[in-house]
Parts: sequence; structure tokens; C-alpha cells
Amino acid sequence: MSVTYQSTNQSIEQWWFLREGETGLHLFTRVTYFNPETPYLRDLGNTTSDAYVQQYSDYFTKYTFSELWRDHQAHGQYSNGRTSSDGNPYGAWLVHNTRETYYGGPLHSDLVVDSIVYNYLVSAHHGARVPNITDGFDRTWGPQYYHFNKGTPNPTLAEPWADAAQYANPQWNADFYDSIAQYVPNYVPTAGRTTFKAPIEPPEGAERPIVVLAENKQDFQLNVFNQSSLQYWADLDPDTGAVEIPMVKTGVYRLTIYADGIFWWFIQDDVEVSAGAEVLAIKWEPESAGQEIWRIGIPDKSSGEYKHGYPTDTSKPEQPEQHRIYWAKWDFPTDFPDGGVFKVGESTEAEDFNYIHWSVFPRTANYLRPEPYYENVNWTIQFDLTGDQFAGVQEATFNVYLAGVKTANGNNKWASLPDEKYSNVPYTVAVNGEDVETWVIPSYRSGSCGVRSSVVCQNFGHKFVFSTKLLHDGVNEFILSLPFNATDVETAPLLGTIYLQYDALRLELA
Repeated sequence: MSVTYQSTNQSIEQWWFLREGETGLHLFTRVTYFNPETPYLRDLGNTTSDAYVQQYSDYFTKYTFSELWRDHQAHGQYSNGRTSSDGNPYGAWLVHNTRETYYGGPLHSDLVVDSIVYNYLVSAHHGARVPNITDGFDRTWGPQYYHFNKGTPNPTLAEPWADAAQYANPQWNADFYDSIAQYVPNYVPTAGRTTFKAPIEPPEGAERPIVVLAENKQDFQLNVFNQSSLQYWADLDPDTGAVEIPMVKTGVYRLTIYADGIFWWFIQDDVEVSAGAEVLAIKWEPESAGQEIWRIGIPDKSSGEYKHGYPTDTSKPEQPEQHRIYWAKWDFPTDFPDGGVFKVGESTEAEDFNYIHWSVFPRTANYLRPEPYYENVNWTIQFDLTGDQFAGVQEATFNVYLAGVKTANGNNKWASLPDEKYSNVPYTVAVNGEDVETWVIPSYRSGSCGVRSSVVCQNFGHKFVFSTKLLHDGVNEFILSLPFNATDVETAPLLGTIYLQYDALRLELA
């Protein structure tokens, strides 16, 4: 099928392939835009008896049903057979048999299913970037596979899902895709692909290490600038240190490694991937600015370990993770009447550190609180130091690593918004009453994260470096500040407050 919007010469084409012996459809989607005269297309009920309310949550938000792409294999819908004529269950699934043409790498998350089985080729949800469709744009997404199955009566949900998920492998049906490549523009057959292999030595303490190949010289979370960019990833074998990524299109990539428990990333550009390329041998030395004095949180690219993140809502039988529930249920003034105060060595992340740092706790889009809350929005970290920790040190480094941020740009990644004061957000750290630096968080990192039920969005951070003369024996105090009542103008009934979400924080002395 092909449709062209004549006024702009923008086209969408789709190819649907059926193969004998398979109960499914193979999909490719191509978008083109050829228009030199206009080279830029655009800037980028109430019921208590429902089973959902009784078992899952009093509030419905479609973002509850979002998933991270890293380990995602398949999603869909199924009927357990109670209403079908033959009594058998039926399922309809989207399988991620390939993910190279999506964007954002393994940290991307998106809607998967509510009353619809979604296939979000592009979206700005959760801080994701979207391509700027300009004259000459030509990109094909896919293949993705839609699988349909029938089971025996009274199955568990896991059974039909597993039947679909078995096809979540880029090597599955490679010969078939080669046979139809001539009909699909931009698809690269296996002759233009290879398997990437490398021995990698991760640092001590690295949990769940993962290797990503994506657009060269670009953060893989922002891999939308080159219309031909592709992405691949695989877990690093913790026993052998080996990684193997099949079906990689030959080319030059940025290699990124990250792991739970390790701050920052390992990044290497200009990595050639081809059949004859030299095999890389990598030893990942983690970044360090001296002796670690303390850390808050786990550097795992999420704010899930904090209050209302991954802990479950035990008020419902299904006990969903709290971050999936409508954000206003977790009333910040009630949870933190004195503001966020965390005492290192005494406080706990799950109780004393909120999953969202608000500039103002909003009234807009908040159906539970009649007035906004402006008080106690600066956060305080208190910690003890002793004289021996100062011996021979002159410089302190405070690592602030974020799992997401919402500036006044919201989900708008391309347009400049000069009328919005907080498109770029100033974030200030004060040490024992003295401001050490104001970091300006850039607008292109913005995305609605926590209010769209997520704890993993664009990950990035900053190192605040200052003299140890600002520290002293005994109790020290950091104040973390967003601008007072920082808001934006929303054209829809959305909360206009600025906020951020922490992945982890760390103090080092050298």
C-alpha cells in the first residue's frame, strides 16, 4: 500500500508479506519526503466495578502499559477462550524480531498495548528524539512480525506469549527477508551484514553489562540525525566477557558499554564492523575522580530504586510497580512534609528519596490536590566527614546523574521556544551554604518521564567540581535546587511543572 499527501509530497508505504506455513504477517514501513520548496515538514470515566480498578489501580493511564526496549521481545493481546465459538484462546502479537530501525537504543521505552497493539516506529515519549523530516528523507522501518496464535483451553498468559516471543531473533527468517529484499527499498540483505564479536573486560562490580552499536559519534539515545542510522545491542556474557551481535549491517559505529553499579559509560567511536575488521579487545576502566566517599542510589539508568519507583502498590491484588500508577496518587507534600532531606548512612533510598524532584508540585492535571504546593522543593543531602578523609585532598567531585528531566520544551526536541524561560533549566548545587555551580540542563534532553509512568528516560549527568575548603569536619550539607515554581505553557491539559529524576549521586575526593 502507498499513500501520498499531495500538498506536501509526503508519502508512507507499507509492505505486508505472508509466508506459507506461518500464522503471521511481516511488515516494512517506509516514509519519504521530497519537497525542496518546503524543505522542513514540521517541528518536531469513573467506575469502581471494572476488573482493572479492582485488581490493578484506581486510575487509568495508557502509559502504565509501557516497556523498556532492552529485553523486550513481544507484546499483544489474547482472549482466554471464554467468548470464542470453539472455546479456544487466540492471541495477536507484535514481535521485535528486529529492532535496528527503531530509535533510542536499549534505554528507549514506549507504549506497547492497551486496547491497541502498538508499534511505535517513532515517538517523543519518555524523552525520545524523533527524526526531523526534511527534503530528501527516505527511511524504511522493519521488518517487524505480527504473529497470531491459537492455544488450548485455559492457558496461562505466558504460553501464547512464549509462542510469539520465540521469533524475537534477527536471524530468524533471514533467508526469507533476503528473498524479498528486492521489493523493499533500503533493506539490507545478509550479504551486507556480519556478526560483531569482541572480548570485553568490564570493571569489578558491573552488573548486567550491555554493549550497544549505534550512530557514530552520537549518543545512542539521540540517534536520529542520520536518516540511515541503525542500532544493535546484546548483553555481555558475565562469565566469558564475550559479546556477540548478529546481523549487523557493515559500517562504522559508536560502541557504548554500560552496566548497573557503574557510573557513566564506556564509549569508543569509529568502530568498524565488517567481515574483515580487526577484532577489538576492550578493557573498560570506569571513570573516577578520586576516593568515593558516598553514593546515593544505584547507577542503573533508572530512578526506580527511590520512593514510588519500583516498589509495588500493595493496595491492589496485582501489585503493580508504583511508578506505573497515575503520578498524583503519590502526593509529595504528604510523603515529604519537610521536603527531601537525606542523611547519608541513616536514610534509605526507598523511603527518604523521592523518584521525582519537582520544582513545584502541580495542581494542573492533578485531580487529587486542589492547590499547587510550592514549599520545600529544594532537596538536602547531609553527610559526616572526618579529618582523615581530608588528608592530602584538594578537590571534590559531586556526580549528579539523571534518569530523566522535563524542561519547558516538554517533548519538543527540535523547535526553539524563546518565550519559555525554562527551556534550558538552571540546576544549582550549594555546599554548606555556598553555591558552587549552576548547571544549565539543555532543552534537547527534555521529555515527560515520571508523569508518563516511567523511571527510565534520557540518561545524562554532570560533575560539580569544587575545592575541599568548602567542606569541614562533622556534618556537611548539599542543597540541590531547581528554580522556584519553574513552569511552562501547555496547550493541552498537562502539568506544566519542571522536574527531574535522579539515577544516582556520588561524592569523590582527590
